[in-house]
Amino acid sequence: MTRMNLIVTAVLALSVTTMSGQYRTDAVPASEVKSDTSAVVITLEDALKIALSENVAVKVADKEIERSRYAKKGTYSSLFPQVNGSGSYQRTIKKQIMYMDSDSGDDDEEGGGGFGMLSSLAPYFVRINELSAMQGMPLIVPGESEGSDSNSGFAVGRWNTYNYGVSATLPLVNAQLWESLRISGQAVDLAVEKARSSRLDMVTQVKQAYYAVLLAKEAFNVYKDVYENAVENFVQTERRYNAEKASELEYTRAKSVVAGAIPNVYNAESSVMLALWQLKAVMGVDLSRNIDVAGALDDYSSQMFRDIHDNDDPTLDYNTTLRQLEIQADQLASTVRMYKAAYLPTLSAAFSYSMIAMTNDFKFSEYKWSPYSYVGLSLNIPIFTGFKRHYDVQQAKVQAVELDLQRIETERQLKIAIRQYLNTMETSMNSYNAATEAVALARKAYDIAAKSYKIGKGTITEMNDAQLTLTQASLQQSQAVYNFIVAKSNLEKTLGYDFIDDNGQTDLDNM
Repeated sequence: MTRMNLIVTAVLALSVTTMSGQYRTDAVPASEVKSDTSAVVITLEDALKIALSENVAVKVADKEIERSRYAKKGTYSSLFPQVNGSGSYQRTIKKQIMYMDSDSGDDDEEGGGGFGMLSSLAPYFVRINELSAMQGMPLIVPGESEGSDSNSGFAVGRWNTYNYGVSATLPLVNAQLWESLRISGQAVDLAVEKARSSRLDMVTQVKQAYYAVLLAKEAFNVYKDVYENAVENFVQTERRYNAEKASELEYTRAKSVVAGAIPNVYNAESSVMLALWQLKAVMGVDLSRNIDVAGALDDYSSQMFRDIHDNDDPTLDYNTTLRQLEIQADQLASTVRMYKAAYLPTLSAAFSYSMIAMTNDFKFSEYKWSPYSYVGLSLNIPIFTGFKRHYDVQQAKVQAVELDLQRIETERQLKIAIRQYLNTMETSMNSYNAATEAVALARKAYDIAAKSYKIGKGTITEMNDAQLTLTQASLQQSQAVYNFIVAKSNLEKTLGYDFIDDNGQTDLDNM
């Protein structure tokens, strides 16, 4: 029985040693993160640099900036001449028939039997009549047929018509177009600010995921210490039990404490692995990449000892949400001006040059091409469109009012969030101070209980209670640091100081 218990104890101790050996604390350069054969330790700065280059949301935001810039260039192209080439071929199926009526005046007038000037065109009608007869359409020339039948006509046109040319238009005065150019430029500014927002979100997510790994590792270390203490106490109790100096109840309780500590260790180890996967996901790296984080939560405890009331009245000038609403308000103002500009006349210049050929055959080398060209100005004066322009202006004004109300509400909610973050930070500072004192007292109490139990003056129950108090105090201390730095990261995101240059302008490379 004793030998079997010793074997179990040794196996459990070896498993804890193996688990604890999986976590290193030495930092290495970020360039070594590419290695998949061993765990590579990265710092928070390394994690942020990797995320800025690998995060999918950041890449999409950068592509949106590029798309907006191309859209802006496309809008500016409207200021240049729009040149188009054209060409057409037309085959006549049925030629058009032309009719010409004779003069119905008195016979005495014009001396031509009442045909007036048409009588002078008789030779031409004779020739036209001959050509039409060749096409199977006999004609009657006015004045040469009985009764001067005005229902007879002659075919005009040719079977084949070719046309090609080039045309160009250029807007000279168009206020609505000019306002649309302004809106396109504001769209680029909005895309840049949205990209900054994506980076701020990514930075906050990476920070919090990094802190979550540190918290999980702290919990793992606490539960590992609990397990090691339980194993040590079990070994000591077993010796006393074998020497008949401890009761079977104490032996059984010591053994049950070891068994109960094992699941906590494995759960804590699993939490570390899950936190690392979450960190790799927000960084945008392969989940199979074997990485670890450097440092400990206690490294950030020094940030807690400062006067947080310095930020009692923080400015929201760099908040990305308010900046986006401001750009959208400028866009709506430009939209209102653009709709109003629809009331103004527009002036444009036009030019066209074309060549036309009409034949009855396909002897291209004998075609006679006739040029046709013009240049001119076109003035368009809007008069009435069923009040559409008026309704467009009113709609844009209503949207501007809605946006202003949204901005006021957003600013109010952001100020509330800032107060919550500051309050959380202050509460975490107080909790940390209390937990630090509690840890010191709990550790002292546990040492006393352990020594008392060792010399036979204490009970296993007292030692287990002291261990539980120490565990809870240690976890509360780590949780206080974690709550503080998480609230701090949220506050930094809300204030939006990242990716801003010295002039307060957006700089996506300034971090």
